Amino acid sequence: MEVLKEKVEEEEAAEREAEAEQAARKAAAEKEESILDRDDLIDLEQKLSEIEVHIPEVPSSIDTSALPESYKTNTAQEKQLLKVADNFAHQYSHLCPDREPLFLHPLNECDVPKFVSTTIRPTLMPYPELYNWDTCADFVSDFLTMVPLPSPIQLVRPEYLFSPTSVLKYQKGNCFDFSNLLCSMLIGSGYDAYCVSGYASQDICLMDLTREVCPLLRKPEEAASQKEKVVPKRYTIKPPKDLRSKFELAQKAKKEAEIAAQEEKKRKEEENKLLELDKPPPDPMHGLRIHAWVLVLCGKREVPESFFIDPFTAHSYGTTDEHFLGIESIWNHKNYWINMQDCWNGCKDLIFDLGDPVRWEFMLFGTDKPYLTMADQEEEEEAADEDDIEILDKEEDKNFDMPLSWVEQIYISAKDFESRCPQGRKVIQYKQCKLEKWAPYLNGNGLVTRLTIYENADCRKVVEVKEWYENREDFLEMRRVDKTTHLTTEYFKPGHFLALREHTYKTMAPETDRSMEFYYDTRVDGLEKRTETPNSMTEYYKDRADYLVYRHVDYGIRLKKFSLNSPDTNPRPMLKITERFDRNLSKLADDDVAERIFVVSDERIQLRYHCRDDYITTSKREFLKRNDVDNKGNKIIMTPDMCVTYEVEPREHTKKLLFQYEMMMNLKNEEKISKHQVWESELEVLEILKTREEEEDTHNLTVSIYDTTRNEKSKGQREALERQAQEEHMRQVEAELDYLAPFLVQLPPGEKLTRWQALRLKDECLNDFKQRLIDKANLIQTRFEKETQELQKKQQWYQENQVTMTLEDEESYLTYCSQAMFRIRILEQRLNRHKELAPQKYLALEEKLYKDPRLIEYLKVFV
Repeated sequence: MEVLKEKVEEEEAAEREAEAEQAARKAAAEKEESILDRDDLIDLEQKLSEIEVHIPEVPSSIDTSALPESYKTNTAQEKQLLKVADNFAHQYSHLCPDREPLFLHPLNECDVPKFVSTTIRPTLMPYPELYNWDTCADFVSDFLTMVPLPSPIQLVRPEYLFSPTSVLKYQKGNCFDFSNLLCSMLIGSGYDAYCVSGYASQDICLMDLTREVCPLLRKPEEAASQKEKVVPKRYTIKPPKDLRSKFELAQKAKKEAEIAAQEEKKRKEEENKLLELDKPPPDPMHGLRIHAWVLVLCGKREVPESFFIDPFTAHSYGTTDEHFLGIESIWNHKNYWINMQDCWNGCKDLIFDLGDPVRWEFMLFGTDKPYLTMADQEEEEEAADEDDIEILDKEEDKNFDMPLSWVEQIYISAKDFESRCPQGRKVIQYKQCKLEKWAPYLNGNGLVTRLTIYENADCRKVVEVKEWYENREDFLEMRRVDKTTHLTTEYFKPGHFLALREHTYKTMAPETDRSMEFYYDTRVDGLEKRTETPNSMTEYYKDRADYLVYRHVDYGIRLKKFSLNSPDTNPRPMLKITERFDRNLSKLADDDVAERIFVVSDERIQLRYHCRDDYITTSKREFLKRNDVDNKGNKIIMTPDMCVTYEVEPREHTKKLLFQYEMMMNLKNEEKISKHQVWESELEVLEILKTREEEEDTHNLTVSIYDTTRNEKSKGQREALERQAQEEHMRQVEAELDYLAPFLVQLPPGEKLTRWQALRLKDECLNDFKQRLIDKANLIQTRFEKETQELQKKQQWYQENQVTMTLEDEESYLTYCSQAMFRIRILEQRLNRHKELAPQKYLALEEKLYKDPRLIEYLKVFV
């Protein structure tokens, strides 16, 4: 150790002497050049104007009055940690003087120095969408606004590092704030995540995505299909001998290989040209730009391979990606590590084994990473003395553990989680496209994402526009507009009452080019797709009971011209209807129709049957339709020339005229049914177009029943409807209880009451009510007498059969008596109560009649 100290002292003395000589030379040179002419002064002024002065970072206006005490002060353990960090930084700068200062304890929003590891607050979010790293990174990238570092070069590091709670509150921050928040959420979700302080390319540091393809345009990688191995059969027929010239085949293959090589060479040259054009201009500060990102190590959460996450864009990169040029240090909530590996080749050669003290120097001993041990070191440890073991034990007792985080628990409200973007909107510029995002319910039409694709990098001419929607009542999910072909394609989620899945059109006018696809399993007719042109319409079916799979209709030109043409007022004439059917295995192939064509213009019907498995031709049949009667009114009889038949295997019964006549009659009925179905299809197209226009005009949005903030309006509407329904019910009840209604009906309608009629109405109403009271009393009395007589009969029967009765008969008799006595008492009470209340009800009705507004004018004399 003494020899090393002497060497170090000699080197320091030599350095001091060299510095003194260099300073003397500079002073002499300055004296010689102290006199400057005018040109030198102008040149000096120009050089000074080119110097960029970096203003130190000043925290934005943050209200710190409501922050907890842990944000404003340091505990004794935190102060001790800062001393340990300062000692660690001092040793690091002494051992590695050529490296940059460490990012250890920046100031927080309250101007209090806090160690970076204690700024991480692991928190598990209550939203399932934030449990995986990709959705979590997307949320952080969308929710925050990027603020560039005050100085992007390595000479000046950020002075402040805000807490994740403040970053979420104000929704902005630099790369260190992004990484700190994302790392806290990932550790809370169970990932082995770390914040990384290092150097990256200009595109990554400035969040420049103009050279990257939008994630929505990237095609998913197709999995390589594994070919099944064909097991050679033992007994197979040998293939015929190839009699072609092998030389000619070789020459042909050689020419084809040369042509393919030339095409591949041209393709690679074009790709290289495009790559050269896409390459960014040379960055004079390459390798000096400071950036912070997140490292996720493999192991936890079944992560197979370590990778980087850029918090600005939420994109994942491999640890050997060329965008990341070097790492100074990494940290999590438990420890701090310094990278001791050479980054001359970026991060491609780095080994992320944090338990290796040679490659990663840790600050605290309390790390959960396993230490790497060599065989020689194990032998030395086994041969160590007991004194050394005691010293190690004492040093372990002096280990310093990382204090708990001073940051409050991270909380994201449901409103903030739904908004996702600052003020609910965010715009990202990608390569030849622009991506816009909105929060749900921010736009009245439910628009949440729009992707605008341009023709070239100038982003002037729009080629295509894609829009994504949410919470639409019409279940519209996506709309794609092609500006070159003027085609609009709409995609719907399952649930539309018309079972619409996809709609492609140029205009919403009927009888134009369009294509509609449906969810066939939710339709009764099994319609899967319908394409329409001005002169035809084609429909595709699936899983129908009649095995129909295809229908094509050719239209003619309308003879009558109206301003408004529709299938009701002026339908298009049908020239031909073509229908195709699947194989019905319950029928013979010669009886199972494969294609049926109704040539309406020529009055012909053509049939083509399915082909047998052992035949190469199919049976065919053609009918010539004629009117049932001729010009003279005579009935036309079926003739052989009206049916032309070709059968693969002729049968006797198919040659009979009766069989052909019955078949032709059935086909005529089928033709009428097909025409009607085509007419219904035309009406359905009009209904769909009308419905889509109404839905686009209203574009109502659905609100979840669990959304209490947006359901206030619907709640008020529901309460108003319930109130109206209750009032209507009360009016109906009052109308039903109108005691004068049965008597007013007997009078002539529209006539005014006279006094004599009013008196008669009053008397009739009172007499009727009196009779009802008497009838009710008689009814109760009759039931009372009936129950009493039945009880007496039962008692008499008991007296007569008391000796021969069994125990069960006695129990049933006693049960009957108790129930009968209960009914008799109830009837007696009801009769007595009715006798007491009947006069009162009569007087109350009489009083109501005298006060009734319809009779009060005529009965006020008698009051």
